[in-house]
Amino acid sequence: MITSVLTQKKTPSQLQLYIPGTNCPLQSQVSLAKLTSFRVGGPAQWYVAPRSLEDLQASFQWAHYQKLPLTLLGAGSNLLVSDIGLPGLVICTRYLRHTHFDADTGRITASAGVPIARLAWQAAKRGWEGLEWAVGIPGTVGGAVVMNAGAHKNSTADILFNTDVLSPDGSIAQLSSQDLGFSYRTSILQGSDRIVSQATFQLKPGADPKQVRSLTSEHLARRHTTQPYHLPSCGSVFRNPDPYAAGWLIEQIGLKGYQIGGARIA
Repeated sequence: MITSVLTQKKTPSQLQLYIPGTNCPLQSQVSLAKLTSFRVGGPAQWYVAPRSLEDLQASFQWAHYQKLPLTLLGAGSNLLVSDIGLPGLVICTRYLRHTHFDADTGRITASAGVPIARLAWQAAKRGWEGLEWAVGIPGTVGGAVVMNAGAHKNSTADILFNTDVLSPDGSIAQLSSQDLGFSYRTSILQGSDRIVSQATFQLKPGADPKQVRSLTSEHLARRHTTQPYHLPSCGSVFRNPDPYAAGWLIEQIGLKGYQIGGARIA
């Protein structure tokens, strides 16, 4: 139940609701199918897409004080939404796209909604080494930090310098890579009530941009040969049970290509 008074603004076509302290509309019953790479899923009970850190803070605090379940949505990959939809508030970070490259330190600071693949290309064009492996990952900076995303024997933990996280009361804390308790596809932020607002990565500037772009392109080409980028997919979601690769195990038991209805294992 929504107990606090929402800001109302009249538009030519309808009355829009706004979370107090924000400049982004609060919408109800928004289909999540169009916002996930699987292209399936029911509606969000409430949905908001912040365009600034202040909007993100206010939306997070509002959901907390309303005692609403909260779901963070970035690029919508690695996410399967029930046809029933999601209760509470869905905060979509895809408009939080600020980036800053510090040539003196070799550090990139990026907001939670920045696509990690786009950041990899931006670094490559500058001749900054360290993010080439991330070019095929279909997620955002926030998601990469929370799950310690990785590929080609590299991971977010290897290059993360620090990250800013929000608490439900709106306060911001800066955590180092060591603070996050990283392990394989895991961090202490999973299951936490804190959310990532931005992250800073330590790269190595000064390399030949042509060579960095070439390696980045090789990583992307390799991903395209192993994953169906032309089809609705949630990406590579199975964890590798050491010492085996999940893909190899799937092939060994004959599940590659197995299909039920309109769903298929690639």
